[in-house]
Amino acid sequence: MLLEGKRVVVIGGSSGIGLAIGRQARAEGASLVITGRDPGKLSHAASALGGDTQSFVADAHDHAVLESFIATLPEFDHLVSMIGDTMAGGFLQTPIDTMQHVLHSKFWTNLLIARFAAPLVRRGGSMTFTSGSGVRAQEAAASYVANEALAAMAQGLGSELGARVRVNVVAPAFMDTALWRSKPREDVDARIASYSTINPLGRLGTPQEVASAYIFLMTNTYTTGQVLRVDGGMMLRK
Repeated sequence: MLLEGKRVVVIGGSSGIGLAIGRQARAEGASLVITGRDPGKLSHAASALGGDTQSFVADAHDHAVLESFIATLPEFDHLVSMIGDTMAGGFLQTPIDTMQHVLHSKFWTNLLIARFAAPLVRRGGSMTFTSGSGVRAQEAAASYVANEALAAMAQGLGSELGARVRVNVVAPAFMDTALWRSKPREDVDARIASYSTINPLGRLGTPQEVASAYIFLMTNTYTTGQVLRVDGGMMLRK
Protein backbone atom coordinates (compact mmCIF):
# COMPACT_ATOMS: atom_id res chain seq x y z
CA MET A 1 0.00 0.00 0.00
CA LEU A 2 2.60 2.50 -1.16
CA LEU A 3 0.03 5.29 -1.63
CA GLU A 4 -1.92 4.73 1.57
CA GLY A 5 -3.54 8.01 2.63
CA LYS A 6 -2.37 9.90 -0.47
CA ARG A 7 -4.61 11.89 -2.83
CA VAL A 8 -3.92 11.40 -6.55
CA VAL A 9 -5.34 13.63 -9.30
CA VAL A 10 -5.52 12.14 -12.80
CA ILE A 11 -6.37 14.66 -15.53
CA GLY A 12 -7.72 12.49 -18.32
CA GLY A 13 -8.53 9.55 -16.07
CA SER A 14 -11.78 8.27 -17.56
CA SER A 15 -10.34 5.67 -19.96
CA GLY A 16 -7.24 3.94 -21.30
CA ILE A 17 -3.95 4.51 -19.49
CA GLY A 18 -5.46 7.16 -17.22
CA LEU A 19 -8.11 4.76 -15.94
CA ALA A 20 -5.47 2.03 -15.48
CA ILE A 21 -3.40 4.48 -13.39
CA GLY A 22 -6.47 5.13 -11.26
CA ARG A 23 -7.03 1.41 -10.69
CA GLN A 24 -3.42 0.83 -9.67
CA ALA A 25 -3.31 3.91 -7.44
CA ARG A 26 -6.49 2.74 -5.69
CA ALA A 27 -4.93 -0.70 -5.20
CA GLU A 28 -2.01 1.05 -3.48
CA GLY A 29 -4.35 2.83 -1.08
CA ALA A 30 -4.81 6.24 -2.76
CA SER A 31 -7.93 8.37 -2.90
CA LEU A 32 -8.66 9.67 -6.37
CA VAL A 33 -9.78 12.74 -8.27
CA ILE A 34 -10.30 12.12 -11.99
CA THR A 35 -11.33 14.37 -14.87
CA GLY A 36 -12.58 13.78 -18.39
CA ARG A 37 -14.51 15.49 -21.16
CA ASP A 38 -17.23 12.85 -21.62
CA PRO A 39 -19.71 12.82 -18.69
CA GLY A 40 -20.86 9.26 -19.44
CA LYS A 41 -17.37 7.76 -19.59
CA LEU A 42 -16.33 9.74 -16.53
CA SER A 43 -19.30 8.52 -14.48
CA HIS A 44 -18.61 4.92 -15.53
CA ALA A 45 -14.92 5.27 -14.61
CA ALA A 46 -15.68 6.77 -11.19
CA SER A 47 -18.10 3.94 -10.48
CA ALA A 48 -15.55 1.34 -11.58
CA LEU A 49 -12.85 2.88 -9.38
CA GLY A 50 -15.21 2.98 -6.42
CA GLY A 51 -14.52 4.23 -2.96
CA ASP A 52 -14.48 7.98 -2.50
CA THR A 53 -13.39 8.70 -6.08
CA GLN A 54 -14.29 12.25 -7.10
CA SER A 55 -14.92 13.08 -10.74
CA PHE A 56 -15.08 16.40 -12.58
CA VAL A 57 -16.16 17.04 -16.15
CA ALA A 58 -13.52 19.36 -17.59
CA ASP A 59 -11.84 19.99 -20.93
CA ALA A 60 -8.23 20.77 -20.08
CA HIS A 61 -7.74 22.42 -23.46
CA ASP A 62 -10.04 25.22 -22.30
CA HIS A 63 -7.49 26.99 -20.16
CA ALA A 64 -10.01 29.09 -18.25
CA VAL A 65 -11.91 25.92 -17.29
CA LEU A 66 -8.62 24.24 -16.42
CA GLU A 67 -7.57 27.04 -14.07
CA SER A 68 -10.99 27.13 -12.44
CA PHE A 69 -11.03 23.34 -11.92
CA ILE A 70 -7.57 23.18 -10.34
CA ALA A 71 -8.41 26.14 -8.10
CA THR A 72 -11.30 24.15 -6.58
CA LEU A 73 -9.03 21.28 -5.50
CA PRO A 74 -7.79 20.84 -1.95
CA GLU A 75 -4.11 20.01 -1.51
CA PHE A 76 -3.06 16.67 -3.00
CA ASP A 77 0.02 14.48 -3.19
CA HIS A 78 0.38 13.44 -6.82
CA LEU A 79 -0.86 14.74 -10.16
CA VAL A 80 -0.86 12.88 -13.47
CA SER A 81 -1.69 14.54 -16.79
CA MET A 82 -2.65 12.37 -19.75
CA ILE A 83 -3.33 15.46 -21.87
CA GLY A 84 -1.83 15.74 -25.35
CA ASP A 85 -3.18 15.28 -28.87
CA THR A 86 -1.00 13.69 -31.55
CA MET A 87 -0.50 13.95 -35.31
CA ALA A 88 1.40 12.33 -38.15
CA GLY A 89 3.44 14.05 -40.84
CA GLY A 90 6.63 16.00 -41.34
CA PHE A 91 7.53 19.67 -41.09
CA LEU A 92 6.96 20.66 -44.72
CA GLN A 93 3.55 19.14 -45.45
CA THR A 94 1.70 19.30 -42.13
CA PRO A 95 -0.76 22.21 -41.98
CA ILE A 96 0.43 24.93 -39.62
CA ASP A 97 -2.88 24.94 -37.73
CA THR A 98 -2.46 21.22 -37.04
CA MET A 99 1.02 21.80 -35.66
CA GLN A 100 -0.20 24.71 -33.55
CA HIS A 101 -3.04 22.60 -32.15
CA VAL A 102 -0.73 19.76 -31.09
CA LEU A 103 1.75 22.16 -29.48
CA HIS A 104 -1.13 23.94 -27.70
CA SER A 105 -2.51 20.60 -26.50
CA LYS A 106 0.63 18.73 -25.52
CA PHE A 107 2.98 21.48 -24.34
CA TRP A 108 1.19 24.71 -23.47
CA THR A 109 -1.71 22.99 -21.73
CA ASN A 110 0.64 20.85 -19.62
CA LEU A 111 2.77 23.86 -18.74
CA LEU A 112 -0.34 25.59 -17.44
CA ILE A 113 -1.36 22.46 -15.52
CA ALA A 114 2.07 22.53 -13.86
CA ARG A 115 1.81 26.24 -13.02
CA PHE A 116 -1.71 25.99 -11.63
CA ALA A 117 -1.13 22.75 -9.73
CA ALA A 118 2.38 23.18 -8.28
CA PRO A 119 1.27 25.29 -5.28
CA LEU A 120 -1.29 22.62 -4.32
CA VAL A 121 1.05 19.61 -4.33
CA ARG A 122 2.09 18.63 -0.82
CA ARG A 123 5.77 18.53 -0.02
CA GLY A 124 7.30 15.25 -1.19
CA GLY A 125 4.65 14.81 -3.88
CA SER A 126 4.97 14.64 -7.64
CA MET A 127 3.65 15.73 -11.02
CA THR A 128 3.93 13.32 -13.94
CA PHE A 129 3.20 14.29 -17.54
CA THR A 130 2.72 12.21 -20.68
CA SER A 131 4.72 12.55 -23.89
CA GLY A 132 5.28 9.74 -26.38
CA SER A 133 7.73 7.36 -27.95
CA GLY A 134 7.99 5.36 -31.16
CA VAL A 135 8.28 8.10 -33.81
CA ARG A 136 11.00 10.32 -35.22
CA ALA A 137 10.76 14.03 -36.03
CA GLN A 138 10.05 13.47 -39.73
CA GLU A 139 7.14 11.13 -38.91
CA ALA A 140 5.24 13.29 -36.42
CA ALA A 141 6.78 16.73 -36.42
CA ALA A 142 4.65 18.62 -33.91
CA SER A 143 4.26 15.62 -31.59
CA TYR A 144 8.03 15.12 -31.56
CA VAL A 145 8.70 18.80 -30.80
CA ALA A 146 6.08 18.78 -28.03
CA ASN A 147 7.58 15.59 -26.55
CA GLU A 148 11.01 17.22 -26.43
CA ALA A 149 9.47 20.35 -24.88
CA LEU A 150 7.89 18.25 -22.11
CA ALA A 151 11.28 16.69 -21.41
CA ALA A 152 12.78 20.17 -21.08
CA MET A 153 9.88 21.25 -18.87
CA ALA A 154 10.44 18.31 -16.53
CA GLN A 155 14.12 19.17 -16.25
CA GLY A 156 13.41 22.84 -15.55
CA LEU A 157 10.61 22.23 -13.07
CA GLY A 158 12.52 19.42 -11.39
CA SER A 159 15.28 21.92 -10.69
CA GLU A 160 12.98 24.80 -9.74
CA LEU A 161 10.78 22.79 -7.38
CA GLY A 162 13.63 20.77 -5.92
CA ALA A 163 12.84 18.55 -2.96
CA ARG A 164 9.29 19.89 -2.57
CA VAL A 165 7.74 18.39 -5.73
CA ARG A 166 9.26 15.89 -8.15
CA VAL A 167 8.45 16.29 -11.86
CA ASN A 168 8.77 13.54 -14.47
CA VAL A 169 7.43 12.39 -17.83
CA VAL A 170 6.28 8.98 -19.06
CA ALA A 171 6.67 8.34 -22.79
CA PRO A 172 4.52 5.41 -23.96
CA ALA A 173 4.48 4.10 -27.51
CA PHE A 174 1.33 3.57 -29.59
CA MET A 175 -1.15 1.08 -28.17
CA ASP A 176 -4.69 0.11 -29.08
CA THR A 177 -6.58 2.29 -26.60
CA ALA A 178 -9.86 4.19 -26.92
CA LEU A 179 -7.92 7.16 -28.35
CA TRP A 180 -7.73 5.28 -31.65
CA ARG A 181 -11.22 3.74 -31.67
CA SER A 182 -12.57 6.57 -33.83
CA LYS A 183 -10.09 5.69 -36.61
CA PRO A 184 -10.98 3.17 -39.34
CA ARG A 185 -10.36 -0.28 -37.88
CA GLU A 186 -8.27 -1.38 -40.86
CA ASP A 187 -5.92 1.59 -40.32
CA VAL A 188 -5.52 0.76 -36.63
CA ASP A 189 -4.90 -2.93 -37.40
CA ALA A 190 -2.27 -2.00 -39.99
CA ARG A 191 -0.52 0.22 -37.45
CA ILE A 192 -0.61 -2.51 -34.81
CA ALA A 193 0.96 -4.98 -37.27
CA SER A 194 3.64 -2.50 -38.27
CA TYR A 195 4.58 -1.52 -34.71
CA SER A 196 4.56 -5.14 -33.54
CA THR A 197 7.01 -6.03 -36.32
CA ILE A 198 9.37 -3.17 -35.40
CA ASN A 199 9.16 -3.66 -31.64
CA PRO A 200 11.90 -5.92 -30.21
CA LEU A 201 9.30 -7.49 -27.89
CA GLY A 202 7.08 -8.28 -30.88
CA ARG A 203 3.89 -6.76 -29.50
CA LEU A 204 2.23 -3.60 -28.27
CA GLY A 205 2.19 -2.68 -24.62
CA THR A 206 -0.94 -2.63 -22.47
CA PRO A 207 -2.42 0.26 -20.46
CA GLN A 208 -1.67 -1.71 -17.29
CA GLU A 209 2.02 -2.04 -18.17
CA VAL A 210 2.31 1.68 -18.89
CA ALA A 211 0.29 2.66 -15.81
CA SER A 212 2.79 0.93 -13.53
CA ALA A 213 5.45 3.43 -14.71
CA TYR A 214 3.38 6.31 -13.32
CA ILE A 215 2.97 4.50 -10.00
CA PHE A 216 6.73 3.98 -9.89
CA LEU A 217 7.35 7.70 -10.42
CA MET A 218 4.85 8.61 -7.70
CA THR A 219 6.44 6.30 -5.16
CA ASN A 220 10.15 6.49 -6.02
CA THR A 221 11.26 9.52 -4.04
CA TYR A 222 14.67 9.87 -5.71
CA THR A 223 13.57 10.39 -9.32
CA THR A 224 12.94 13.83 -10.81
CA GLY A 225 13.44 15.62 -14.12
CA GLN A 226 13.38 12.33 -16.03
CA VAL A 227 11.63 10.87 -19.07
CA LEU A 228 10.73 7.21 -18.63
CA ARG A 229 10.15 5.49 -21.98
CA VAL A 230 7.73 2.57 -21.89
CA ASP A 231 7.81 1.45 -25.51
CA GLY A 232 9.09 -2.13 -25.52
CA GLY A 233 12.39 -0.90 -26.94
CA MET A 234 10.76 0.37 -30.12
CA MET A 235 13.19 3.26 -30.53
CA LEU A 236 16.06 0.75 -30.66
CA ARG A 237 14.82 -0.20 -34.14
CA LYS A 238 13.98 3.30 -35.38
